[in-house]
Amino acid sequence: MQESTTELLRIVGALTRAARRRGMNDSQWAAAAGLPKETLSRLRGRAGCDLRTLTALGAATGARLAVLEGSPVTATTDEHFPDRIDRDYEARLLDLCAFGILDPDAWRAVGPPFFMAGIAVMVAGVRGAPRESLLALAEKLHPGISQPEVLRAWLARSPVRPSRFLPMLKAKVRHAA
Repeated sequence: MQESTTELLRIVGALTRAARRRGMNDSQWAAAAGLPKETLSRLRGRAGCDLRTLTALGAATGARLAVLEGSPVTATTDEHFPDRIDRDYEARLLDLCAFGILDPDAWRAVGPPFFMAGIAVMVAGVRGAPRESLLALAEKLHPGISQPEVLRAWLARSPVRPSRFLPMLKAKVRHAA
């Protein structure tokens, strides 16, 4: 299978999961996006797609399409945290959170699951954030992360400090709006 087909299927799969979480079947989802249901059906077998179509399907589910740049992150020896955080990596984390991406695979691509789960729990505490969705994402990334003792251990070791990260996230969201 061509790389473009695989990537398109991954994106459509993530959007489909978002539509299902909103209780929409394909007909309802296509209608909410202003598209014929046939377009959605054909999309699952194509190698390419118009960006407007993907954007409309994302908007109908409350999702936004985004590009997250950066190279893979190496982890600490216990594989719980990134081995280093620089400004570029911090910017990737902020983009992931600000764009409202809730796909676990997208989060795993940015960092170790335990670390990313803690980020999701931290962001879930922000006013206006999709709290329940972020906590569900966190639990998919690392079951038990929302338990106080596990989160306390995460906070003690995390190189990301909420007192710095959350104001930066709020500013990024305000600026993007």
